[in-house]
Amino acid sequence: MAGKEVNDILNEGIYGKKDIRPDEKRQYLGVYRERILLVLTKKQVMEKGTRPEVETEMKQHRDAVIVLNGKLSYQALKGYQKLAKKYGIDYTNVSSLDNVTEIGLVLAKPYAIHKEEIEVEDKQPEAAPPKKPWWKRIFA
Repeated sequence: MAGKEVNDILNEGIYGKKDIRPDEKRQYLGVYRERILLVLTKKQVMEKGTRPEVETEMKQHRDAVIVLNGKLSYQALKGYQKLAKKYGIDYTNVSSLDNVTEIGLVLAKPYAIHKEEIEVEDKQPEAAPPKKPWWKRIFA
């Protein structure tokens, strides 16, 4: 039994502490799922401007932390960084090489909150009314 403890201590010294749910942390930019308030995909972060959902959550949760995907351009992240400064929220850019995820932004608490719906839905473009053919516009 004592030998097993020594091996555990040696392995921890060599490889570091064992991480709980490493796949989940990799997917959500180093944050556990139960701490997340809101998640945006890379595509949503790259859109022009900032999402109003993020700002409303920032207003309500001033102790939250923003984690940004560092592989995105500065222009895309700049608006969210300004929002974070405006509300006094800390933000971090994560750009580790082993991080392969579609997540662009995570707004999270430092403790577990177990929120069910964390993904922000994409804005659906309004369908434009169909144009009349040119010949109907001339002869009608």
